[in-house]
Amino acid sequence: MEIGNLEARVDGLMDGLRADLERLAAIPSIAFPGFPPEPLEQAHDLLVELLKDAGVEHIERLDLPDTAPAVYAHIPPPDPGAPTVLLYGHYDVQPPGDESSWLSPPFEPTPTDDPGGGLRARGIADDKSNVIAHLGMLRVFGGRPPVGIKMIIEGQEEYGSPFDDYPPTDPERFACDAMVIADLGNLRPGTPTLTTGLRGAAEVIVEVRTLDEPRHSGEFGGAAPDALLVLLRALSTLHDDKGDVAVPGLRRDEWSGAGYTEDEFRSLAGVQEGLPLIGSGGLGERLWSGPAVTVIGLDAPSVEGAASAVVPYARAKLNLRFHPLQDPKEARDKLVEHLRAQRPFGIALTVTPGDTGPGYEAATGGPAYEAARSALQRAWGKEAGYVATGGSIPLVNGLAQAAPEAEVLLFGAQDGMCNLHAPNERVLLSELRNTVVAMAAFVTEYAEDFRGRTGAPGAGA
Repeated sequence: MEIGNLEARVDGLMDGLRADLERLAAIPSIAFPGFPPEPLEQAHDLLVELLKDAGVEHIERLDLPDTAPAVYAHIPPPDPGAPTVLLYGHYDVQPPGDESSWLSPPFEPTPTDDPGGGLRARGIADDKSNVIAHLGMLRVFGGRPPVGIKMIIEGQEEYGSPFDDYPPTDPERFACDAMVIADLGNLRPGTPTLTTGLRGAAEVIVEVRTLDEPRHSGEFGGAAPDALLVLLRALSTLHDDKGDVAVPGLRRDEWSGAGYTEDEFRSLAGVQEGLPLIGSGGLGERLWSGPAVTVIGLDAPSVEGAASAVVPYARAKLNLRFHPLQDPKEARDKLVEHLRAQRPFGIALTVTPGDTGPGYEAATGGPAYEAARSALQRAWGKEAGYVATGGSIPLVNGLAQAAPEAEVLLFGAQDGMCNLHAPNERVLLSELRNTVVAMAAFVTEYAEDFRGRTGAPGAGA
């Protein structure tokens, strides 16, 4: 296929891609405990069917312990001089949450009135639109792209999957020259974006017991140590007066890439009118290249039915997000050390380290990134920017360990305004269309550059 006909080819495929996206998004493929497994099988089987229709001949079902089935597809390189690109996506979705907050049933894909056209459904952006974008790229080339393809579409990313650790144990399956991990998207609609950094994550439990049992606050309050007051005083040391993290040893750098405006961030976060944001420095520094500590759980007496008593026991669960290049154990241990050093009212805390997940920072100077920047500019008509994300994708590190020489690209069809993991999740069809164009242009340009650098002949040479 001539690259000059690419946009017209994609436009001719969009009706079919939309129909397939609606079919896939109508399946409630939730891998969380308590949800039926049958929809996961249905989504898996539909993807196998769609890949076969796209001309893919080698398709395997991967059944790892305690996880939903994954789809593995392989298209050999068209000739010895062509590179291999690994494509990743997932077909499982978050639970819909409170369905009364949705404008339409979460598993009935419904058109929206967004400019560029949109569809609303749970998981339609994260990550089923990106899976369909991979499929669209294959259809552009009739199942015979100018590169070799390895594709992984897993079914348990949202809940937690063995794929976080599996790829390094089977490196031959994942060997490639570049990979496109399509579990992200543009900063905002119409703004081509490559995500180059992922913050790491860790959890810590902090607790304190001061009394054998609750005691009357009138008789004992004022002298008996209140466990909740002790805990709150310790938690207050985690941030300074500006709201910046005050834990020594956590890395923080300036952010020089693209980012949200303050108005965009306020809208996305749902910040109440008139309230300030916390922290100092740029938003990118606070969100992506610096640490954040959040109290995500608190065990203490509830207000409803509270007794007039001194609290004997309190516990909190903390979530730490840290710089993409900081060692996970080091970052978590800095938080643990800080809390263990606290002695509110002379009382020691019990601090328990929890799980960690590494961050990731991509090298952006290679030929795959050059081809991707060119491809995204072609698709959107604008130069691509770099962003990071505060969320963690442990699978990225697993794939990078399996193919350590491969360039890792993160882009896709969802966007920062799509209500990810929230009610009324939506995807814009214009973003899906441009992502298919970008993926097809990327594999074309990358194949040409790869041959030029290696001196290898192309197909038919």
